[in-house]
Amino acid sequence: MTEFELDPALPESVARRRFLQQLMLGSAAALMANEPRRLLAAPNGDVIIQPKAKADSCILLWMGGGMAAPDTFDPKKYVPFEPGVPVAKVESTFPAIDTVVDHIKITQGLEHIAQIMDRGTLVRSHVLPDLGSILHSRHQYHWHTGYVPPQTVACPHIGAWMARVLGPLNPVIPPFINIGQRLEGVGEQEELKAFTTAGFFGSEFGPMNLPYPEEAAASVRPPKGMQPGRFGDRYKLYRQLIDQTPQREYLSDYQQESLVRSMENAHRLLSSKERAAFDISLEPKESYDKYDTGRFGRGCLLARRLVENGARYVEVTTEYVPFLHWDTHANGHTTLKRMKEEIDRPIAQLILDLESRGLLDRTLVILASEFSRDMIMEGRPGSNANDQATEKVDVLQELKHYGQHRHFTGGASIMLWGGGVKKGHLYGESAPERPFLAVKDPLTVTDLHASIFTAMGISPKTVFDVEKRPFYATEDGLGQPAMGLFA
Repeated sequence: MTEFELDPALPESVARRRFLQQLMLGSAAALMANEPRRLLAAPNGDVIIQPKAKADSCILLWMGGGMAAPDTFDPKKYVPFEPGVPVAKVESTFPAIDTVVDHIKITQGLEHIAQIMDRGTLVRSHVLPDLGSILHSRHQYHWHTGYVPPQTVACPHIGAWMARVLGPLNPVIPPFINIGQRLEGVGEQEELKAFTTAGFFGSEFGPMNLPYPEEAAASVRPPKGMQPGRFGDRYKLYRQLIDQTPQREYLSDYQQESLVRSMENAHRLLSSKERAAFDISLEPKESYDKYDTGRFGRGCLLARRLVENGARYVEVTTEYVPFLHWDTHANGHTTLKRMKEEIDRPIAQLILDLESRGLLDRTLVILASEFSRDMIMEGRPGSNANDQATEKVDVLQELKHYGQHRHFTGGASIMLWGGGVKKGHLYGESAPERPFLAVKDPLTVTDLHASIFTAMGISPKTVFDVEKRPFYATEDGLGQPAMGLFA
């Protein structure tokens, strides 16, 4: 597929506006597209053989904003905060701690995850491309779809690929569910919407969005006081509205029918017993409290309940909002201390619960972020317009300067559990001294996606004919699974 080019010399506001315009073109093209046709062989004639699935479900734990590897899963030399310390000497702002695996250490604040390190694989060599301006939007789009934006078509989210190729595990439960990310009222909301979609696959394969886990139950029950018959009448009216919409001429027949099928799926869920899975208030208090560290923790609980009931792909995010959470352009150390308190116990509990229920072996759990961070790789604190720390300093002066502020794509960390991955395993390595580049077994987004798809029983070469052009599960069908991840 041919991608649009962005001029890196453009002012940020102009570049962002052009980026949005190009994303909208791709989205408009998707609405007019006919049904994508799955091909049994690649255009070169190679027969596409689907691998045997190692997992039935996938949970992505998304650390939106850029999780700093040196302060989480790849500790370097610990340099405590002290006024007057040269910025260039700061590598990790948390000390390393032991895990249950002798040769693997992570950083302070992740003590619960340290106790489940023997259940999964830690990757320290995830590498991302440098995508220039509008970094978060472009990187998140790339990570979630496998394609660098903008594209001439609306690319499907990795969850939509699983929904379309594999179908639902339970016909009542939506196969693609997105938990914790608001798509309205947050910065870069249009860019977030651009990849949180099924793209050309159609609405029925798109995500069910649940920004607030504690409100999920309300999303799967008819409005209060509405009788089943009245709800059915609304459903019929919805179909009529699709037929009568002024934009009908811009929607292909396939896309219109996909909208109707998505409504049919929702109607089926609202009248099913499985909708109880969405109600986390039904969880026993002792179990609920183990997850209750905030929206993300409650999202992990909801994800577990959904997978238990047959969800195919669930994403739980700490939520991406510019300059909040993992987007630590300032106050990095203080912010990460809070983030670790939110994610540590729920993630560990999720793995333990899946294991105790006999689900972990057939559930691939991934913890990832769009890139890592480093203290000085892109400049000093305050030297960038996106930096909230306005002073240009060479030495630490205040606590807000202490932490990982700068985007770094040369070496990031991810965690994998279940789904056939090795247990207690360390994959890849980053340099022991700055710059912390991946120096052993680099793992790109394309090859990571190939690994994920392979675990789920989808060939990385899976291809659809989209408007008479091939579109692959991994870019150009070139993704190679890292088999060293799997037992």
